[in-house]
This record gives sequence, structure tokens and C-alpha cells, in this order.
Amino acid sequence: MIMIGNGLQGTLLGVRATLEGFPTYATGIIMSMYYLGFMLGSQCTPALIRGVGHIRVFAALASVASTTVLIHGLFPSEQVWSVVRAITGFSYAGLYIVIESWLNNSVDNKGRGKMMALYLVILYASMALGQYLLIVADPKQMDLFVITSILVSLALLPISLSSRPAPHFDKVEKVSLKTLFHSSPLGVFALFASGMAGACLFSIGPVYATAAGFSLPQISTFMAAAIVGGVLFQFPIGWLSDKYDRRRVLIGVAAVTSLCCLMAVFLSTVSPYALFFAMFLIGGTGLTIYGLGSAHTNDHLSATQVVGASATMIMINGVGSIIGPVLSSTLMNIIAPWMLFVTMGVIYGSIALYGFYRTFRRAPVPMDKQGHFVAQPSPTVALVMQQGDQGDSSPNSLEKKAS
Repeated sequence: MIMIGNGLQGTLLGVRATLEGFPTYATGIIMSMYYLGFMLGSQCTPALIRGVGHIRVFAALASVASTTVLIHGLFPSEQVWSVVRAITGFSYAGLYIVIESWLNNSVDNKGRGKMMALYLVILYASMALGQYLLIVADPKQMDLFVITSILVSLALLPISLSSRPAPHFDKVEKVSLKTLFHSSPLGVFALFASGMAGACLFSIGPVYATAAGFSLPQISTFMAAAIVGGVLFQFPIGWLSDKYDRRRVLIGVAAVTSLCCLMAVFLSTVSPYALFFAMFLIGGTGLTIYGLGSAHTNDHLSATQVVGASATMIMINGVGSIIGPVLSSTLMNIIAPWMLFVTMGVIYGSIALYGFYRTFRRAPVPMDKQGHFVAQPSPTVALVMQQGDQGDSSPNSLEKKAS
């Protein structure tokens, strides 16, 4: 329910901002505020949960998220939306953490990979479904904001009525950015750049589609194509990264994504359906970069470092997510809407180029030392993985979590 609502809300705001005549760069700033709030929420929510528990935190944040959606519709102002979008990001970060930590706590280490794979499919499928709710009402009216608010409010029911004990949170020592970068420069850069490009895709994609004159069904398909690609490509690419040198797989995937982004510039002049195919490929390859970067980083960490490094990875990805929409929207405003794809192509291309450079600076991790790829649809998955198993931080438990 949350992802259907969030999928609809993200696209709706991009469309409505364009209809309201917001400058493209202003829309980029508004969208970036979501990721700023998301970063703050990911850092603050664990402490809130330790204080009052999962259910109360979920209820409070769901109420805030439901309210902020309506404020967007009532007050279509650049200044109001910037503040409210940050609050929305804070709330959604907390909601995801509650859900994912509860899910992680419900299974043992053997079943966690399958459970997270199922979670990923549900998350992306729901987000894709949310895109098509855009066509049920006029974006200029309040109806779609009300529908989103209802969806988020209904998400309260299963958590509030659950009889299952909530998981326990323990404090975990963090790993600094300097330590993480020293351990894996390529992994850290991939996490940062994937945040930039992913935020461009989801935040500014609807703005581009609206500026290109797409109909509401076409805007929905434009965004859904990337999401569906993200579902279908995760596991084949993850399998390749487990079977071969993960660094080379990361370089190859980033290079292919960059070429697909540049291809989208030309396909955008052919037909919307050709562009939808390009979006499918961009989402299918680009949305695996975070998981590949995370796995590559973990390959260079000890078992005791993996747990604390998760929150630092989220911060790195979040900083990139704040910068991406502002950068792409500014270039779109100065040059042309197709600069969205050029910006994303340059970002993904920089991952490939830096990865190629790193191959001359360090030997690859031996195959028998590589951990398993875990498909990660959002930075929150990495955060809650550090809090699973009811706070068990024994060496044996850390070894299992590293695996």
C-alpha cells in the first residue's frame, strides 16, 4: 500500500509541478528535499523505535506521510512543497525501516535472501502499479492526492493489528566514510553515483515526460518500464556478479547503462514506444548498480565491519540522491529536456571509467572470498540488515550477516 501510494505521489508531483509552471530547476530542488528528509529519517528512526517501539513509530509516521500528501494538493507552492517534501522523505524512511526490520526479524539467515527477493518483487510491482493510478483522475485536481493519502492511511491496518512481537534494536558501531572509501573506493563511488542517477530517474523522469507532451497513460508507462526492468534484471545480473569478478560486472553494467541513456536521447525523437524500451533497459541495468556497489564494498570489509558500514552506505547514496535531481533539472532548464538522459549517461559512464581505472590499482577479490549478491531495491534494506536477528552482534552472527 505504501509503495503504490509513493509510486503515484512521486510521478504526480513531477507532473503537477510542470502544470503549475514551476521552473525545472525549482522542481529539481523540491525533489531533492525528499532525499534530504530520507537521509535524516534513516538516521533518526532507529532511535525513535528503541524509545517507543515499531508500531507507535509506524502509526505516527504514516499519519504524517498521509497529511503531507494532502498539503501538496492544497498549497501548490514551490516553498511549501520543498519543506513538505523533506518531511515526506523523513516519514517514508521510517516506514520502510519498520517494515524491513520486521521482515528481517521474521526469518533466519537461510531464508533471508528469498524473503528479500520476494520483498523486492512486491515493492517494485506496487510502485509500477502506482504509476497507472495517475490516469484515474485529473492531476490538476485534489483527487489523486486524496487517493495517495488513503493508501498510506490504509497501510496502518496490518501493522497496528499484528499480534507478532516487534523486533528488538541494538546500537551498532558505525564505520566512517574515510574507512569505507579506503576499503573500497570503487564501491563507495558506485553507491554515490547510483544515488545521483536513480534520483534523476525517479524524481525528474515525470518532469521530462510531461515536458515531452506525453499523455497520462504514456507518462505512467514511461516510469513503469524502468521499474519493471529493475525487477527482471536484478537476479540475472546478481548471478553474474557472484560467478565472475564482481568489479568487472559492475563496470560492464555501468557502461551498458550509460550507452542506453545516450540511446534514449535519439530514441526520444523516434516514438514514445521506442523510448519506453530504452527506459526498460535503463531501469533494468541501472537499478542494479546500488546492489553491485554494496556487494563489492562488502567484499573488502571484515565480518565485524559489514554491519556498521550499512548506515554509511545509505548516507553516501543519499548525498548523491540530493545532488542528482538539482543537477539534471538545472541542465534541462538551461539546455533542453533531453539533458536528463545525458546527465544520467555521464554519471553511469563515470562509474565505468573509474572502475576501469581501479582495475590497474588493485587486484580483484578472489572468487572464493566474494560474498553473495543481495538484490537491494532501496538504501533502507542495507540499513535494516544491520539490525536483524534481534540485535545479535556475536561474531558468529556477524559472519552469517556478512555472508
